[in-house]
Amino acid sequence: MDISTLSKQLNIPISQLRVKANTAGFFISPRANKIDNLLAKQILNAFGSKVAQTETRTDTAISLPKVLSVKELAAKLGLEVTVVIKKLIENGVMATINEEIDYDTAAIVATDLGFKVAEAVEASVKLGLGYVEEIMEAEKSAHPESFVLRPPVVAIMGHVDHGKTTLLDIIRNTKVVEKEAGRITQHIGAYQITRNNKQITFLDTPGHEAFGAMRARGANVTDMIVLVVAADDGVKPQTIEVINRAKVTATPLIVVINKIDKPDANIERVKKELADFGVLIEEWGGAVPVAQVSAQTGAGVDELLDLILLQSDVLDLRANPAGQTVGTVIESHASKTLGPVATVLIQNGSLKLSDIVAVGGAFGKIRAMADAKGVKVKNALPSQPVAITGLSALPATGDIMKTYPLLTEASAQALLVIKSERAKKVASKSSLQVSGKELNLIIKADVSGSLEAIAEAIAKLKNAEVKINILDQSAGEISENDVLRAQAASASIIGFHTRLSPQAAKLASARLVPVRLYSVIYELVEELTRSVVEMLTPEVLRTDLGRAKVLAVFRSEKDRMVIGGNVAEGKLKDSVKLEIKRGDKIIGNGEVLELQQNKVKTKEVLNGSEFGLSVKTKTKIEAGDVLIAYEESIRKRTI
Repeated sequence: MDISTLSKQLNIPISQLRVKANTAGFFISPRANKIDNLLAKQILNAFGSKVAQTETRTDTAISLPKVLSVKELAAKLGLEVTVVIKKLIENGVMATINEEIDYDTAAIVATDLGFKVAEAVEASVKLGLGYVEEIMEAEKSAHPESFVLRPPVVAIMGHVDHGKTTLLDIIRNTKVVEKEAGRITQHIGAYQITRNNKQITFLDTPGHEAFGAMRARGANVTDMIVLVVAADDGVKPQTIEVINRAKVTATPLIVVINKIDKPDANIERVKKELADFGVLIEEWGGAVPVAQVSAQTGAGVDELLDLILLQSDVLDLRANPAGQTVGTVIESHASKTLGPVATVLIQNGSLKLSDIVAVGGAFGKIRAMADAKGVKVKNALPSQPVAITGLSALPATGDIMKTYPLLTEASAQALLVIKSERAKKVASKSSLQVSGKELNLIIKADVSGSLEAIAEAIAKLKNAEVKINILDQSAGEISENDVLRAQAASASIIGFHTRLSPQAAKLASARLVPVRLYSVIYELVEELTRSVVEMLTPEVLRTDLGRAKVLAVFRSEKDRMVIGGNVAEGKLKDSVKLEIKRGDKIIGNGEVLELQQNKVKTKEVLNGSEFGLSVKTKTKIEAGDVLIAYEESIRKRTI
């Protein structure tokens, strides 16, 4: 802390402060401009008690927001800023006059100064999980006759190299709106095709991170998932991931068995493997339809599109074009000429040019709209993806867009979201506490119904590796007893639509017990999901690069050898790992330190070429041994 700041807080000139501090046993160097925060706190406690006593108030009720600056807190308390800063320092918080603090910290300070504190009740401002469904359900109850059939929204997913991209390409290039020639220029992350005078909306590149982000945020914009499985490869890890995702989100599946024209295709094996993971196809007495296609030739694609339309008829997908306009952001980017551009999938109502919208922390009047072909449009209906411009900022993937009658209303909504997000960042000082492979939780909520919803969401996160223990769950305010119980069990406290008493907040800070408060359930689930994923052991992915035969050994040291050889298959790269094979057995491992070709240092040597190699290994390599070169990468697991 600056000595000048300490001087102002104590209302003592700097020269006198140095003398008084040294006399009292606190050494301050004559040339020092700053001192340690702990020393500053001790000096404040020694010299500042009278100041605090004369400037505090008692039994005055005050309501505080989730986040505010130190200056704003002082104004609400009717005290000098120096008094508030001193009290913050006494509680271990070093904050300047304009720095923002969260409600818990402010409440501790206010309570210590004699105030009765309550949290200002703020409605949830972030439009999240279930918001679109709630609007549509309310409108359907009031005006069921206004709801009409809408196109299905489809995501094509599956394991890498099973043909998702090829299938998307052949649908996009050959099934564009009938009688319209040419390829679709992909300006946005989704597109529509027409089949039998009916439209289908496809989400482009549905496996990318943005789609994962939408799922994590609860933005369920997909009506059905088309699961692509290669007939020659079968069910793989990403296939299982998609199956689990469909189960968790209750999204209907259509299975596409691709590459049926491959010589080693085994369709029956694929069906059996799917059944092993709970996907029972119609042919085997289940409810999941199957299409057999060749994405290379286009065979079976028409039948797949017919299946999608049939499934859409069964689901009876409807929306109200005349209702409240809402949609979800699929992706967004900043354009040098257009500014913030967001791709929005309209889910209800009709978005029109010049409509006023709020999208997360952004707002504005729609200046331009373009459809999937890049053609400007003036009106967008349910299930139609459009790129919009005219926003004040770049919204996040998964943000909900809603129209407002006035620009001031949209601006106010966006500002509330920004403040709420800022408050969340200020309040998020500690992460959830993890004990080994266990996550111990104490859950407090406003009502028992909320507890049931949270418990159900947590149940979906359970897995074989990480154990989630709910030690206690009850409705009401988070108390000091909850903090003590959490400390004893190395647990974290989760609060939903409830508050933390100032006394409990002070105790939690002193005992280092993590307390997280939420008002939107998808944020709670997202945080818990992130904590569980971080606890999972990451996957080590190995990629074999090639094989080389050792022709000669030039030098051998304790843990290093120089050898010569020939690349028999693939390639050999610098700095990669090696397996050393002698006959049919792997006898050791090594790492490439330096690679040469024709006595010149190089980064890789290709098939059929000779090389010189410096390798780090404890295994004695001999002429005739085979070196298997491979690379490893770490991939975080998901649930």
